[in-house]
Amino acid sequence: MQGILTRRVFSGRISLSSQRCFSQLAQKNASLQENDVTVPKMPPFDYSPPPYNGPTVDEIMAKRKAYLSPSLFHLYKKPLNVVDGKRQYLFDDEGRRYLDGFGGIATVGCGHCHPDVVEAIVNQTKRLQHSTVLYLNSAIADFAEALASKLPGDLNVVFFTNSGTEANELALMMAKLYTGSHDIISLRNGYHGNAAGTMGATGQSIWKYNVVQSGTHHALNPDPYRGVFGSDGEKYAKDVQDLIEYGTSSNVAAFVSETIQGVGGIVELAPGYLPPVYSSIKKAGGLCIADEVQAGFARTGSHFWSFEAQGVTPDIVTMAKGIGNGIPLGAVVTTPEIAKVLTRRNYFNTFGGNPVCTAAGLAVLRVIEKENLQENAHVVGSYLKDRLTALKNKYEIIGDVRGRGFMLGVELVTDRQQKTPAKAETAHVLDQMKELGVLIGRGGIYSNVFRITPPLCFTKEDADFLVDAMDYSVSKM
Repeated sequence: MQGILTRRVFSGRISLSSQRCFSQLAQKNASLQENDVTVPKMPPFDYSPPPYNGPTVDEIMAKRKAYLSPSLFHLYKKPLNVVDGKRQYLFDDEGRRYLDGFGGIATVGCGHCHPDVVEAIVNQTKRLQHSTVLYLNSAIADFAEALASKLPGDLNVVFFTNSGTEANELALMMAKLYTGSHDIISLRNGYHGNAAGTMGATGQSIWKYNVVQSGTHHALNPDPYRGVFGSDGEKYAKDVQDLIEYGTSSNVAAFVSETIQGVGGIVELAPGYLPPVYSSIKKAGGLCIADEVQAGFARTGSHFWSFEAQGVTPDIVTMAKGIGNGIPLGAVVTTPEIAKVLTRRNYFNTFGGNPVCTAAGLAVLRVIEKENLQENAHVVGSYLKDRLTALKNKYEIIGDVRGRGFMLGVELVTDRQQKTPAKAETAHVLDQMKELGVLIGRGGIYSNVFRITPPLCFTKEDADFLVDAMDYSVSKM
């Protein structure tokens, strides 16, 4: 514990009151836990990477500082140099293996370097790496057809982009064009990208620069853990209706939301929230946009798309990350009627629908189906959540365990009643788990939530190792 108390937080040291709070937590934890928590052992894995002969960590860091944006940051006190990956594991420059519980930020769904995806990329690259959508090519058409088959209703027109930010920007513009309105309603704590429109829709100050971001209204976040109405989705939904009545001309362009907020700390919207919200938006002439950038492509296990859990059908769906298993690829899927708005002028995207990227995307869909990864996300993800919930019952510092499938969050607090964010402790446990060989993410506006979004091929043994590593790290804090 003393090691934590002497580390810097922001620009100053942890206060005396925080030290007393840490001490009280340690005493509570000591009375709740067994004293024989052993160092967990990583499951066996039949792969060893080739020797690494590249630059050292110090050399890479020096180049980053000299030539890359100063806004770049890294997760750990000692930066991790990842040089190889296979399935649910990553390897550093010394050949050490790590269990990947972050999946490149909910991006690697099929597993690192899945042979089917790699083969599709290599074969397409050898034949034709790039031309233009002005020419015909089967890769983009085949993938669009397969992708449309995974969506409900008339959602069958696909626009390919290069990222989630770009997909959300396009969706917002299409909604404004289609409705003739300009007001966007989104959620506090949501994240939709870092360009002009998407930054405006984002509801966290830490991701917003001081540039013009007009026309967006942020509704109360239907957060079952921290929200004012708990899990009552209908009460939160009334705030959207109030925003329409008091903050707009009574007509809006769109409502955009994630069903499980990723960057915001794996917050699943309160049950029953989206149906009344979608109804209010429709009455105001707006479109409903589902941001599936992080939660889509079977990650939640119970459904292929996270919005399905709320029993709604959006007008536009945006996606990226898991769509290509790490290939730069995104998409907007909408109805034929809405899609026509882009014919009013010329819309063109040089790399959107690139044959290599779309070949990878089609391979990803086939792997998800062939290997039954959605079912695995549901079964193993539910088991993982149960084990994490058991940890919550063991340690006072764990305030909440939430999410579904392989999109799970664990929030640390120094006081369960006040829900005081345990930011320093979260950073410490994150670092200790890395030393044990487990990589997970961190998020939430207070940076006190573990983001657990592993590849969908994660096994029960992997889940046990992850939880055991967290158990050990918290017990030794």
